[in-house]
Amino acid sequence: MPLDEFLKLIPTKPRRTMKRAGTQVKKFLERFRDTKKKGKVMETHFRQMPVLPEMVGTRVKIYNGKEYRDVEITPEKLGHRLGDYSVTIKQVHHSGPGIGATRGSKAVDLK
Repeated sequence: MPLDEFLKLIPTKPRRTMKRAGTQVKKFLERFRDTKKKGKVMETHFRQMPVLPEMVGTRVKIYNGKEYRDVEITPEKLGHRLGDYSVTIKQVHHSGPGIGATRGSKAVDLK
């Protein structure tokens, strides 16, 4: 599918990103095409990049602030941003009350 037809199908914000095609987008596409030819997995910090039809079937490592997350690009991801698939926050798991807890929970009996 040509890029012009694809742009008509995606939401406004990614469409605007692609139409303006700043230097970040152009550099990303050049690097992506080079790594695809070499058969390697590309690592990127550019989380705002929309998923394009030429990316389908490849793997990209997206930085989440701590590490690179490996993401397989499938047709369902077209039009979404790369950052949507590399979550930047972890779910917090609190331990039980006891030593090191707050003053109010220190009085709770331990098992």
